[in-house]
Amino acid sequence: MTIDLNAILGQIGRDKGIDKEVLIEAIESAMLSAARKHFGHNLNLEVQFNEDSGELEVLQYKTVVETVVDPGTQITREQAREEYGEYDTMVGDELGRKLATDVLGRIAAQTAKQVIIQKVRDAERGVIFEEYKNSKGDLINGIVQRNDRGNIIVNLGRTEAILPKREQISREKYRQGDRIRSMILDIDRSARGPQIILTRSHPDFLKKLFELEVPEIAERIVEIKAVAREPGERAKISVTSHDANVDAVGACVGIKGSRVQAVVQELKGERIDIITWTPDEPSFVARALAPAEVARVVVDEDAHSMEVVVNDDQLSLAIGRRGQNVKLASKLTGWKIDVRSVSVAEEESRRARRSIEGIPGISFTDAEIIFQLGYRSARDVADADPDDLLSIEGFDEEKARELQKNAREYLERLESEGSMEETDEPDQVSDLDRLMIAPDLKDALIERGYTTIQSIALADAEALKAIDGIGEEEFEQIREAADAFLKGGAR
Repeated sequence: MTIDLNAILGQIGRDKGIDKEVLIEAIESAMLSAARKHFGHNLNLEVQFNEDSGELEVLQYKTVVETVVDPGTQITREQAREEYGEYDTMVGDELGRKLATDVLGRIAAQTAKQVIIQKVRDAERGVIFEEYKNSKGDLINGIVQRNDRGNIIVNLGRTEAILPKREQISREKYRQGDRIRSMILDIDRSARGPQIILTRSHPDFLKKLFELEVPEIAERIVEIKAVAREPGERAKISVTSHDANVDAVGACVGIKGSRVQAVVQELKGERIDIITWTPDEPSFVARALAPAEVARVVVDEDAHSMEVVVNDDQLSLAIGRRGQNVKLASKLTGWKIDVRSVSVAEEESRRARRSIEGIPGISFTDAEIIFQLGYRSARDVADADPDDLLSIEGFDEEKARELQKNAREYLERLESEGSMEETDEPDQVSDLDRLMIAPDLKDALIERGYTTIQSIALADAEALKAIDGIGEEEFEQIREAADAFLKGGAR
């Protein structure tokens, strides 16, 4: 009994979205593998699909020769007359005949099945790639299928996708059958498993959620300028309005916070700060540190950094627990941010001014100008590039040379007297006194450059443990003391 494959191929093509020609090529290749396995790999075999009958035909070809060397692929004219009934052949002709396919057996059929499955799978992956290749960045809903070594396999209906562990929100748990919304991060055609890669931790996922909830963003009236996230914990977004009658922050928050709460709910409680973007970068940095209130900002264009000074009672809020607030503000603005308390900043300024004013012959006005330009000690002045001093208003070559000469002589005198105190290079002012840690631990931290609570909060655990005198127990003391101080910044 023969099987008409036309109906079967048509059904598979409709179900899988695969072109019939691709399927025919697959089954021809599968049948050829099975035929060679049964009849022999040394034969000249060919498989053809007969669309009229819907059958696969296996053909064996032999070449007419004078003397047969390979009986599997060659035949003489006399044998052609006897075996094929061909009386008008010439040397070089190729003769073909059908072979019986019902003798291929179970092993050959299994080989054919495996080849067909692989070919269909490859063709299906090609169809999926073409369907989704322009969908990067799109939100998509699916059903959690299973957990594969920490990676979540998601059923999208037509195909499966993968939500890698690195793209998940760490504190979220997924169970089979859960509905899940995510963003298409990439389509990897070379992947052995699911080729659609999803994400819930990418900053753009948060951006897409706001586009979904806030019509003004979808209509391009409100623009999201930047997003910074600690997935599952906290996020900051900066927004601006292209319509003077539309408040960007208000549009994103919604009536009674309905819009932002919808996003927070989707992210299982991730806290979101919405900040008005401004082209004035110091103001933008100050706003990004919300909810902390900033007293002043000092910009260092060369280092692309800003020193942000806050009142002492705002320090923990500005830094945030484990440095989260300042870290997100830095990501959002693209600036390196150094948060200082008013008391520490004023003490640093006092010591720096005292050091510069100690240079013989310098006037109060010149000392203040030099301080405002970023010089923090007599040593800074002595080692300065003369051209930098010449660029100061009111300084000529003679005045600059005289100032540096006096600064060097002053330092030499201090050194000879053994009184290299804060008038030379002021000791670093630290706010670590606010932490309840032993003095020897504080000294060890300051010696290695950890002079601020912010630097402790942002420090890598292994970097702190590498400091002499700081083991596991000391590290825990430092971390607990920092967390205790910064707990107010977790609000």
